[in-house]
Amino acid sequence: MTLSRSASYSHNVMHDMALVDYFRASIGQRAFILTPSYPFMFIGEIVSLIGDQVELAVETTHFAQLENRNWLIHIDNIEVFYIEFPGDPRIPELNDML
Repeated sequence: MTLSRSASYSHNVMHDMALVDYFRASIGQRAFILTPSYPFMFIGEIVSLIGDQVELAVETTHFAQLENRNWLIHIDNIEVFYIEFPGDPRIPELNDML
């Protein structure tokens, strides 16, 4: 059995909408996000959503020069993510000095 193109499209739209809703409900929480393209990893606080882009106040990434600023990350570009909620495991503090 194969899905029609319109069924596949509606599934993708529903998937993206669910992610947008999840990130919107998580504004103010810390998140760990992996993307397939540079700079690959972000850790920071979810500030807002602008359309289908997550605005993240980045604390940590691969390069210190890219930290301590807000980044917009498109939902479609997120491969893996974890969002901290009270009572759940914490995202570790990554520090080059340790």
